Amino acid sequence: MTDPYERSAEFVDVMMAPHWEALGPPLAKALQAFEPGPVVDLGAGGGLGTLVIAEALPDAEIIAIEPSLALRSVLTARMSERPALRDRVTVLPEGLLQAALPPRVGGVIAMNVIGHLTPEERHRLWDLLAPGGRAVLNLQPPAEPVEVPMARFADLRLGRHRYEGWGRAEPAGPGSVTWHMAYRVYEGERLIREITTAYAWRVLGERALREELAEHGLALTPTGPEDLGMYMIEEDAHV
Repeated sequence: MTDPYERSAEFVDVMMAPHWEALGPPLAKALQAFEPGPVVDLGAGGGLGTLVIAEALPDAEIIAIEPSLALRSVLTARMSERPALRDRVTVLPEGLLQAALPPRVGGVIAMNVIGHLTPEERHRLWDLLAPGGRAVLNLQPPAEPVEVPMARFADLRLGRHRYEGWGRAEPAGPGSVTWHMAYRVYEGERLIREITTAYAWRVLGERALREELAEHGLALTPTGPEDLGMYMIEEDAHV
């Protein structure tokens, strides 16, 4: 399987860190509603979100799923360098359909990942939540397969270098887009390196997700600041 993050992994965590500063507090608050039991961090990446889960739920076992070898290398190192997490966090390299998960989980976190899942994987995810489980996820634009013009999403400095992250999307079929990413490294005003990559993303809006969840007896509720696009998923009390 092709790893879409093989070329960009060195940039992902440093560019996602400011995003997680905004996501972390409302996610930690939402996690307080989770039932006891193992918590699945789906698409854990380099583990920035895993650390939020570990701090918010200090007694929970965490199963961190990350298929990308490049990102998983960062995740495994980050977990192993924290003695308090070595007995709590299990890192799995498979996709959701292949991962050996317990029959019941307390909840699932799926941040910045839902567009990587196939419809089959999403239905598997919803099945994990019955009975009593909850999930927290975020929906990222676009909600439809439309063109997104090139824009800069990250600009940071590390030592003598400045790093920029750029991205644009183009329609790639009825339910997906292709994201084209560029990571640029500058020394002063001189561009010294540029890495480009692309990955497929299945678009999903709130209305479509709500309808899909209803088939599983689940309800969707916004949580956290509106601009973060975060939602809690739980059993629909009206079913």
